[in-house]
Formats: sequence, structure tokens, C-alpha cells
Amino acid sequence: MRAPQIQLLPAFADHRPDLFRKKLHVNPDTFNFILDRISGHLIFQNNSPNRQLPVALQLAIFLNRAGHYGNAISPEDVRQWAGVSVGSVINCTNCVMIALLDLHDDFIFFPGADDSELAKAREFVEVRTCAAWQNGIFAANGSAVKLMTKPSLYGETFYDRKCNYSLNCQVGGQQIDPMGDLPVAAARRDASQPPNC
Repeated sequence: MRAPQIQLLPAFADHRPDLFRKKLHVNPDTFNFILDRISGHLIFQNNSPNRQLPVALQLAIFLNRAGHYGNAISPEDVRQWAGVSVGSVINCTNCVMIALLDLHDDFIFFPGADDSELAKAREFVEVRTCAAWQNGIFAANGSAVKLMTKPSLYGETFYDRKCNYSLNCQVGGQQIDPMGDLPVAAARRDASQPPNC
């Protein structure tokens, strides 16, 4: 009989943060920040004589599931790792997801036009990537997103140098030109010149 491994997380957080990140895909400080923000949510409170699992345990279960994919993260595997039932794994995932979605606006927001961080990001984009993306918001840098299996159509084209099937993420939103409906970068670009990407 194996003991659940989740009990090792506090030791990992203190002495081996790399192992903590490997299991939950966040730093210990980030875990504590999220935990502080969601702990008071109504989803974790009930009037039943049956107590819920501690919020920290529910968050750890959710992050473990969210950070992995494929066969390695079935509810049964998480059950063995956390030492809880399969139903608890599903309930914990649902409860944490509800709490995070209710706090969506506290965690995810668009920077203001005069934000100094936005100015730094624009400078970085202009120097390091495609200049046409300079005024974009949340443009990705081409990071590889692993695929669980080989795509059936043109499958070999998705095989990368790290021996994985993956997609390069190059998505971005652009600010809209207030005078028209074109993205700012497209409105500024001369139609006779190709973009400088």
C-alpha cells in the first residue's frame, strides 16, 4: 500500500521548490497568494455536519490536474496522489474552478494605456519580435504547446526538435483604431509595403 504523496508538498515548498513546481506548476508564493484570495469564497463553506477538505488541499488537487494532461492525470491518478476519493477529486476541481472564475476580474485585467509596464512590454516587442505586434495586447512569443497525440492530418509537420508533437502559439489581440475598424498596426502600415516581420 502506498501513502499519498501530497503530504510532501509542504517540505517541497520549503526545501525543494522545483519539485513543488513540478507537481503544481506554480511557485509556492503563488500558491499561497491564490489560496489567500479564494479561501473565503462561499463555495468552500457549508452548513453540513460533513466537513469539506481544507481549501489548500482542494487547490493543490486542482493545480495538479490543471497542470498536467493526457493519461497521466486521470481522476484515479490524482486520487492516488492526494489520498482522496475520485469523487472528491472531481468536487475539488469544480469548487476551485468556481472560486477562480468568480475572482476572474481580480486576477485577469487589461493594462491601462498609460501603464508603465505596458510601455516596457511594447519596447520589448518592438526590439525582440515583429514590429507589427508592438501595439498588440497579450501577444504570445511562439511558445510550443504540446499536443497529446500526433494529429491525423499533416501529423509529421507538428513534430518539433524536442521530439514532441506541438503547435507554436502566435496569437495576439490588437487595439482598435478609434477612427475605423482596423487594428492600429494595420491602419498605420502602408499597404504597398509588406509587414516587417
